Amino acid sequence: MKKGINIWSFPEQTSIAEAIAIAKDAGFEGIELSLNENGPLSLESSAREIEEIRKLAEDAGIDLTSLASGLYWSYSMTSSDAANREKAQDIAKKQLEAAAILGVDTILVIPGAVGVDFIPGSEVVPYDQAYDLALEAVTKLASSAEAAGVSIGIENVWNKFLLSPLELRQFIDATGSDYVGAYFDVGNVVFAGYPEHWIRILNKRIKKVHFKDYRRESGGLSGFVDLLAGDVNYPEVVKALEEVGYNDYVIGEMIPPYTHHGKQIIYNTSASMSAILGRN
Repeated sequence: MKKGINIWSFPEQTSIAEAIAIAKDAGFEGIELSLNENGPLSLESSAREIEEIRKLAEDAGIDLTSLASGLYWSYSMTSSDAANREKAQDIAKKQLEAAAILGVDTILVIPGAVGVDFIPGSEVVPYDQAYDLALEAVTKLASSAEAAGVSIGIENVWNKFLLSPLELRQFIDATGSDYVGAYFDVGNVVFAGYPEHWIRILNKRIKKVHFKDYRRESGGLSGFVDLLAGDVNYPEVVKALEEVGYNDYVIGEMIPPYTHHGKQIIYNTSASMSAILGRN
């Protein structure tokens, strides 16, 4: 498995070029970028602008691993507002287009939510309604994913939805497309489960993996801690990934970043990931 780092792990004002340089210096083989509402890699970006970002990475000798987006917290495939749902699908289509230009094989997609505790005033959607709307949206997007040659990775997040590995497996299979799979986040399941169980159940459906750690006794968002400082059983996680034949990127997603000396989290994460992967 290869080491990657998500761009959200860097201090907020870090440019893409700076993040690439720091990631390379810290020993990462790849970096995961994010599609934003505006800016250098965004819904407004032209194909030429996206190609220039790909060239930045190529010139630096670092892979682009995948393409995330935080826009799904604002635009949801399960919203009661049809226009909001349509916007979420448009974001996914732009993400697929951008990913194809960048040369990455997977996009991170949040398929909606039943509720989101950490966003004040977030809409609460009946679970069965959310399931039907999300499945309809992702199934429609599967043809765009196949056309782009890029997979949709459904991430397990704190959205009160797809709460077990059995349900996520069922959801993925119901789309009927090999271009829909799981973007498995190790740390996000620790408060209520065991990531090694999820890995074995999702198995070959896993397209990409996020590494982070979580301390159960802390609870809430404050439970997210540095790698190896929480309750993730990383020896078992690596064993499970090897058992299912996963040999792609594992990508550190360190949220929140450090308050001071923000770049240090990148170097600390790289060292911890090397230990986890048995490179030390």
